[in-house]
Amino acid sequence: MIPGHPPRRRVLGGLFAAGGALTLGAAATPAPAAAGKDTGTRPTVVLVHGVFADASGWNAVTARLLRAGFPVIAPANPLRDLAGDAAYVRSVLDTIPGPLILVGHSYGGEVITNAARGHAGVKALVYVAAFAPDEGESALDLAAKFPGSRLESALVPRPYPIPGAEPGVDGYIDPAKFHDVFAQDLPRAQTDVMATAQRPGSIGGLGGPSGVPAWKSLPSWYVVASADRVIPPAVQRFMAERAKSTVVEVKNASHVVMMSRPDVVVRHIEAAHRATR
Repeated sequence: MIPGHPPRRRVLGGLFAAGGALTLGAAATPAPAAAGKDTGTRPTVVLVHGVFADASGWNAVTARLLRAGFPVIAPANPLRDLAGDAAYVRSVLDTIPGPLILVGHSYGGEVITNAARGHAGVKALVYVAAFAPDEGESALDLAAKFPGSRLESALVPRPYPIPGAEPGVDGYIDPAKFHDVFAQDLPRAQTDVMATAQRPGSIGGLGGPSGVPAWKSLPSWYVVASADRVIPPAVQRFMAERAKSTVVEVKNASHVVMMSRPDVVVRHIEAAHRATR
């Protein structure tokens, strides 16, 4: 049990925070375009990870985008609270000239939903097995409407100190359950490594309500992972339909579809580019 949290928040606290899986090394600054590619009209693709993860979960997608001539940046998502995380990512966007495509995985979808709001440079949003909340809504609300996640029994809470305040609580995935819950379509040897380096999310801090969603004013694309055990596919389909997203559904794909099926994700990003250039 997590002291001080009601049952629904305790049970689902880590669900909304689940994010891209990780290997080693993350892109933290805009990467140069591939040699010989014309990037004059290509937007910078900003890849935003979620919890239990870092930006290296995007490595396979990044490599393909760079070969196609897209500038790419995969910033470190602080994973402390929605308002603060969105403000941080927006500050990164403010440093990048030219058009932008924002791509979010899992909790990273909540972040781009808020960071892109009213930003003149953002031309499209791409959700990859991600939360896309409406105003006043949290991922906890969405998860309660569409149960089915296996994350509940896999979460491990760990308190952390906050100077001058009550301790916070971070959520991790039990390493013994990481493969089956988070990334069942990747080799177990790979997910064992990922589990050891997972970044937690603050359960209390990441439950804040969303602001006015950017998908109401920007076109969006959505990659549904049909075998996702973190965010149930029914939740993904509901959000994609509500946002009027252009949808591709990937059969038998786990929550980390950007790692197991990077070609599909890249094609959807390229489709967003073609439709908005």
